[in-house]
Amino acid sequence: MEIVRFRWWHIAEVLPLEEDLFGAEKWSAAMFWNELAQRHFYVVAEEDGGVLGYAGLSVTDDTESWVQNIAVRRDAQKRGIGRRLLETLLERAGGRKVLLEVAVDNAPAQHLYATYDFEPVGIRRGYYQPSNTDALVMMRDA
Repeated sequence: MEIVRFRWWHIAEVLPLEEDLFGAEKWSAAMFWNELAQRHFYVVAEEDGGVLGYAGLSVTDDTESWVQNIAVRRDAQKRGIGRRLLETLLERAGGRKVLLEVAVDNAPAQHLYATYDFEPVGIRRGYYQPSNTDALVMMRDA
């Protein structure tokens, strides 16, 4: 498995992953195109030419960055891929503090983030739509 830059041709491969993992709250192709157009930092985990997962980071200024998303195909989970993707984003963030939003009911993701010193700093009520699920905002200091 290797981590490579996310390119426009990866979009078609990540859309089914989005559908499977996030259902009605999935990102559209246009959302990924926008992230790439904004020059946000995105990577994919590839193996044998297929995408196992992806992750994105938005660097907002010299002091702050936001994890946009991390997703790993169901049949590739529990292999450390999410961890590798997160480590790649944290390396890219450099000395900036890093923030993210995670569904309040996603305990495995929260546990992963906590192992990298992310701490809860707030709640965004009804953040995920259409399910109206709250998001836990977590932050890791620089």
